[in-house]
Amino acid sequence: MTARAMMIVALLGAFSPVFAQTQAASTTQANDLSPVDKAFVQAASESSSTEIDTAKLATKQSQDEDVKDFAHHMMVDHTKLTVQLKMAAPHGVTVPKDNSDPAVLDALKPLKGKAFDVAYIKTVGVEGHQKAVAAFQKEAQEGQNADLKKAAAKALPTIQHHLEMAQALAAKKGVQ
Repeated sequence: MTARAMMIVALLGAFSPVFAQTQAASTTQANDLSPVDKAFVQAASESSSTEIDTAKLATKQSQDEDVKDFAHHMMVDHTKLTVQLKMAAPHGVTVPKDNSDPAVLDALKPLKGKAFDVAYIKTVGVEGHQKAVAAFQKEAQEGQNADLKKAAAKALPTIQHHLEMAQALAAKKGVQ
């Protein structure tokens, strides 16, 4: 090895720990989300995951076309919202996937037909979207991360529309 090559190797060796340290520091900084932002990422990912998984259940366990249509709409929109949340999350922040609320899934799994429809509309459609609207509003107003705050504000009208759809479906089906 020439003297010049040895000097290049020595220089690269000297800088690589600095590069690794800088990369690690930036990842650590990205993970230092404010409590509001952390709560939003968790709530939004859990909400969408639950919506998607319960919509899949609805396609199998409901015989009502209105409920199945609503479920299909939720599956499509919440899949898009999950992608948007992942794109808005800062580098190094993991958006949990497949983190549905197990209590909701466990409550719906044994139900079929009308019993499923009532529980699904009430728990997932109305109550789930009420919680989601609150989480997205809080992030849009109080979030510290600009990208997450912007994503929440952009998605909020869709989530509010879902709540309106769920309320209309509940009224149509007599679900209180």
